[in-house]
Formats: sequence, C-alpha cells, structure tokens
Amino acid sequence: MKEQMRKISIHMAIRMSILMSLCLALVGTLSSGHFTIPGFLLSFVASTIISLLIGLVIPVGKISSDVCKKMKMKPHSLPERCMSSLISNLIYTPLMTLIMVSLAYTMAMKQSGGMAQLSFMPMFLKSLILTFIVGYILIFIFMPMFLGQLMKKYGPGNAHP
Repeated sequence: MKEQMRKISIHMAIRMSILMSLCLALVGTLSSGHFTIPGFLLSFVASTIISLLIGLVIPVGKISSDVCKKMKMKPHSLPERCMSSLISNLIYTPLMTLIMVSLAYTMAMKQSGGMAQLSFMPMFLKSLILTFIVGYILIFIFMPMFLGQLMKKYGPGNAHP
C-alpha cells in the first residue's frame, strides 16, 4: 500500500508540474507583452524543473490532507477541494512565480544593458496575482482528475509496474 501511494505521489507531482508549468509559462510570457517561442520554452523548462523539485520534495498531498483533517472537512467535499487547492497553490505558485519573474527580470536587464525601465516588485506582484488565480483554477480542476486516474491505475488492488 505504501509503495502504491508513493507511485501515486510521484506521478501526481509529474503531471501537476507539467500542467502548471505549461499553463503558467504561457500566461507569464503572454502577460509580459513580449511573447517569444524561445522565451516561452525557456520559461516552461525552468518552471517544470522547479515545480518537479517542489512536488517531489514537499509532500503537498499529505500537507493538504492533514490540514483538511484538522479542520474536520469531509473528504472529497467541495470545501475540502477548495482548501486542498488553496494549500497546493500556496506551496507551488509563490515560489515558482518568484523564480520565474527573477529570471525574466534578470534577462531583461542583461539584454538592455541595465537600461530597461522595469521595477521588480510591481512586476512580481502583478505576475503573482495572475498566476495565483490561474494556478488555483488549474489545481481545483485537474488535481482530482489526475488523482482519480492514478488511483485507478495504482490504487489498492491494482498491481501495475
């Protein structure tokens, strides 16, 4: 059972990392007003690496589950899904956004020779608000879907490699 839960956790981290990275990299580069394919691809790859590290190191599902249990929320209820999505979003999005905005800011300053008229904090806050909203929606919709698929594949009674 423990091995099956570990597989589910790893596969969930991979799926959520790819989904979040793809969508947030797209949103981030489009909202910057300077969308380029290389910029998007760099953002996607960097974001995927960051979110995979977060997902594989931090037990997001366990943290969410523990908090919801302490709040006496009924499993699989709408309030529990809302809270789980919020907790996952609070773990992933701020750190990913900080790193990605820092990367974009640094690249813009290097390319402009330090002459770009950018201020880091407004750039970060705007991006954080936008990605937090998008991230919450993605987590709320896709996490239960991915979990259902993985439970069918690796859940109790299913012996798949």
